[in-house]
Amino acid sequence: MVDNFEGYRAFLAVAQTGSFSKAAEKLSVTQPAVSHAVRRLEERLGGPLFYRTAAGVRLTSEGEVLHKFVSQAFHFLENGEKKIAEMRELIAGEVKIGAGDTLCRHYLLPHLESFHREHPAVKIQVTNRTTRETIALLKEGRIDFGIVNLPVKDSQLVIRESIPLHDCFVAGEAFRELAERTVSWEELVRHPLILLEQGSNIRGYIDRFARKQGVAIQPEFELGSIDLLVQFARIGLGVACVIREFVAEELNKGALYEVRVDVPLPPRRVGLVTLRDVPLSLAAGRFLERLP
Repeated sequence: MVDNFEGYRAFLAVAQTGSFSKAAEKLSVTQPAVSHAVRRLEERLGGPLFYRTAAGVRLTSEGEVLHKFVSQAFHFLENGEKKIAEMRELIAGEVKIGAGDTLCRHYLLPHLESFHREHPAVKIQVTNRTTRETIALLKEGRIDFGIVNLPVKDSQLVIRESIPLHDCFVAGEAFRELAERTVSWEELVRHPLILLEQGSNIRGYIDRFARKQGVAIQPEFELGSIDLLVQFARIGLGVACVIREFVAEELNKGALYEVRVDVPLPPRRVGLVTLRDVPLSLAAGRFLERLP
C-alpha cells in the first residue's frame, strides 16, 4: 500500500466526490494528477475502479469492494494522527462512543455530563446503534468504544463487564392483578406481550430463555426502545419486558407493577467493548476509566 498511497488517496477522493475535478479540488492538486494516480492504481489492480455516467463517475463492483477497505484504512490513519497530536500537545481530544438508546440515557448520560463539565474542550460524539451495529462501527474504526448489552462473544473484542441488569416484566393498572402473585411462563405468554424488536441482543436473550422454559413468545407489540415499552405498558396495552434498574422510579411511584415469573430471567451485564490491539486515545481512555 505504501507505494500506492497517493493512488488510494486519489481513489478515495473521487469515490467521495463522484468527480475527478472535485477530487482534485479537495486534494489541492491538478485533475491530471488525480487521473494519473487512479489510472496507475487500476493498472496495478488489473481493472477499472470507476465508470462514467452523465452525472459523474461511479464505482465499479470491484471499486465498491476496494472502497470499503480503503475508507476503513484512512479512518484508522486519521485516528492515529489524532492520537499522536493528543500525546504531544496534551490538549483537547475527541471521544467517539457507540451505545443503544436505553444504555445511552440510563447508563452513559450521567457520566457524559460529569466528563463534559470537567473537560469542556474535549469533543464528544455519541452514535446510537444496536449492540450488533455498535460492534460493526467499532471494527470499522468509527468509534473508540462501545457500550453494549451482554452477552457478546467476539475474539476481536476486549470486553469489560460493567453493572448488572435485571430484565423483568411490568404492567400498568389494566394487568395489575398479575402483579399480586407469581405467574408461570405458560400463563405469561397467554397475555399480550410487549417486547423489543427481533434482532436486538436483549430480545434474543429473552427468546432463548423462554424456549428453555418450554414456551415460544409471540408478542403483541414489537418496539424499538425500552422507553416505548414502558409507555405501552403504562396505558394498558399489555405486559412489557424491561430492565428493572431503568424503571425503578415508575415501580416506586406505582405507575408500573412488576409481574414476577416463577423462573426469573438471569441477570445480564452492560459491556464496555474495545477493539483488541487498537490503542485508545488519551481522552477516550480517561472517559472509559470513569465508567463502572
